Amino acid sequence: MVEDKTLSRNVDKIYFVGAGGIGMAALERYYLSRGYAVAGYDRTPSPLTDALIAEGVRISFDDSMAAVPEAFRDPATTEVIYTPAVPADNVPLTFFREGGFKLLKRAAALGNITRESKGLCFAGTHGKTTTSSMAAHVLHSGSVGCNAFLGGILRNYHSNLLLRATSPYSVIEADEYDRSFHQLSPYIAVITATDPDHLDIYGTEEAYLESFAHFTELIKPGGKLLIHTGLKLKPRPGADVETYTYSRDAGDFHAANIRRGNGTIVFDFVYPGGTVADIELGVPVEINIENAVAALGACWLTGDFEPESAREAMKSFMGPERRFEFHLKEQLPGGHVVIDDYAHHPDELRQSIASVRALYPHNRLTVAFQPHLYTRTRDFAPQFAEALSAADSVVLIDIYPAREEPIEGVTSKIIFDRIKCDDKVMISKYDFVKTMKNTNFEILLAAGAGDLNLYLPELCREIAKDRK
Repeated sequence: MVEDKTLSRNVDKIYFVGAGGIGMAALERYYLSRGYAVAGYDRTPSPLTDALIAEGVRISFDDSMAAVPEAFRDPATTEVIYTPAVPADNVPLTFFREGGFKLLKRAAALGNITRESKGLCFAGTHGKTTTSSMAAHVLHSGSVGCNAFLGGILRNYHSNLLLRATSPYSVIEADEYDRSFHQLSPYIAVITATDPDHLDIYGTEEAYLESFAHFTELIKPGGKLLIHTGLKLKPRPGADVETYTYSRDAGDFHAANIRRGNGTIVFDFVYPGGTVADIELGVPVEINIENAVAALGACWLTGDFEPESAREAMKSFMGPERRFEFHLKEQLPGGHVVIDDYAHHPDELRQSIASVRALYPHNRLTVAFQPHLYTRTRDFAPQFAEALSAADSVVLIDIYPAREEPIEGVTSKIIFDRIKCDDKVMISKYDFVKTMKNTNFEILLAAGAGDLNLYLPELCREIAKDRK
């Protein structure tokens, strides 16, 4: 076994409670690659857990001690990594907690990795998955490489983990939920947005902003902060931390000479003292101009930036799954376009709709939206309704609860009643395929962080049947 300073010296086994989460999966694969035996529990199987099992992770879906392998019951040789999304009374978690095992939250395990490397940590209400994935792809495509722990499956690699044993850099999506990003020690911190979210945790916008301000205090001495222009945030980095700004149109890093046409977006990347001409986006949507500027800016700040390699990487970047992912792209008019996007915050949803409008300005847009979490629906119902009102037609799905119990009076209807477009319907996800099949839509944007994406392949198959 390769020694790993993030764990006790005698530990050679890691048990993951909440093993099916996308962020947990990257850690499982990382520790497998370093020679550890890895097992875990999750509530339900998924394509991701299937893949992990095939790679060697022993995952059980039975919440009982009988399902924990005997070899993983010794605190002297096993440590436990868990996610706060798992209930505190989970049986295996309770056993480990009461049995003298060393327990780490997923964020703490990532924090240990950042302390041993030069961490590029991407934080923000939205944009962090795509931006961190872009940066990881740019670095991985160059001579130095990186180890990357991403919040989505990157389509270029069919994985959310990139490994380069010789690289000093780690790329990490810094999650603000449950203040997880306070466990990190960034070398370069990037903040994309600070629009209020997770108010079930923070309570107020002020507390949310304070959490990001504290994150900037964690940057290592001699490190760098890259922050989007115009945020309400008042950062507090150390005196020896250099601060830079970015946006699409202004800041130390920005885009210039933006050109659109024939389904492409090309721009010049402007950085302090220079320009890289003709950056072509592999995923040509408007928001990715800004995302690319942030990613390229972070890579430039490492001092190991390779312009030609970066240009080729941005062109070949396919994006994470569920981030503006095309499931169907038939010829219009007469055909259908089906796009899946993870947008689950009002600002993300608004930007996603605007991106589709920019790509298809003359076609009718139907948005199927599945709200994610009761608390987020409660806190942002008017904003969701406002964003959805920009569509021509809205199909609103029942709330996806994830980790939450129902809240009295909180259903998709509190969004539905506020949507201003006339063509709207509220349905169960189980009626989604039938509803859409009987709707003569042109462009369908399926949005949300729930499980609506699982129904898109079936919808596309039904559309193909009708073509025969």
